[in-house]
Amino acid sequence: QVQPVESGGGSVQAGGHLKLSCTLSTPTTTRYFMAWFRQAPGKEREGVAAASVGDGRTYYADSVKGRFTVSRGSTWNTLYLEMNSLKPEDTGMYYCAADLVGGMWFRPASFRAWGQGTQVTVSS
Repeated sequence: QVQPVESGGGSVQAGGHLKLSCTLSTPTTTRYFMAWFRQAPGKEREGVAAASVGDGRTYYADSVKGRFTVSRGSTWNTLYLEMNSLKPEDTGMYYCAADLVGGMWFRPASFRAWGQGTQVTVSS
């Protein structure tokens, strides 16, 4: 089973920028549908953005449209999340997910593989 590994979190002020990276640690030639989720304290994990395979489609939560950009790296096993105009409500643990097994991309239960997460903190 593939294992996503995230990096790039940190603390910024509102209006700032961060770029997260996710790499699948297990060598594989399989191309996986991958996504970013986040979870704030006391809240449910929510889908932020996703990138499909083959057709190059990307998907975003309404709350991040126009501010966040999800993209693939030079290999299919790397996923980035570029976050601009960050707001305090973007604060949370950000998780990378891979291997969509069914269902909608923004539902955590749709993915089989999860990273450990990277913390993003936005101060006002």
